[in-house]
Amino acid sequence: MANLLVAFLAVVSLWLTAFVVIQAVAAWRRWRGTRVITCPENRKPAAVDLDLGFAVRGAVLGRPELRLRDCSRWPEKQGCGQMCLAQVEESPQSCLVRAMLDRFYEGKRCVYCRRAFGPIRWHDNKPGLRSPEGGLREWVEIVPETLPDVLRTHQPVCWNCLVAEGFRISFPDLVVERPHGAGGFRPPEPCGLQRPRA
Repeated sequence: MANLLVAFLAVVSLWLTAFVVIQAVAAWRRWRGTRVITCPENRKPAAVDLDLGFAVRGAVLGRPELRLRDCSRWPEKQGCGQMCLAQVEESPQSCLVRAMLDRFYEGKRCVYCRRAFGPIRWHDNKPGLRSPEGGLREWVEIVPETLPDVLRTHQPVCWNCLVAEGFRISFPDLVVERPHGAGGFRPPEPCGLQRPRA
C-alpha cells in the first residue's frame, strides 16, 4: 500500500512539474522579443521589452500579467502608467519586431537581383535594406522605434546582394566591370549569379 501511495505521489508530482514547465515555456515564447508600440502619451513609436520573469510567474500561477522591463523612452518616462501594455496584450504577435520584419519581406523581391524572398533565416544570412539615398543598411543599424518609418521608406535587399553591393560601394576601385559577349557591355550579375541561358 505504501509503494502504491509513493507511486501515485510521484506521478502527480511529475504531472504538476510538466504542467508548470509547459506553462512557463509557453509564456516565455509568447512574450519574449522586442515590440514596437505606439506610445499613448505622444502617439509615436516606442520599442518595449517585457519583464519575462514576471510574465512567466504570472502564467504559472494562473494570473497572467505583464509589465515592462525596458522602453526606448526610459529613463525620462520610466514612471509612466505602462498603458501601452494594452496594445501588446491585444495583439502580441503583430507588434513583435521579428513578425513585422517577416511581413515586410513576405512576397517581395530583392531590389538588385529581383529574386523573391523565401522564409527568412534570422540566425544567419539576414537580408538588408536600401535607403532612399541608395545606401545599404543592416538590421543591427536600425533602432527598433524607427522601424515603422524605415519599412515605409526602404527597399528589401537579399543577403547575397547586401554583401556584393556593399563591397562594390565600399571598394569601388577593386571592382572591375567586364564586357559580356560580342554585343557590348553588360554589368556583372548581382550576387555573383549568372542568368539562365536561353
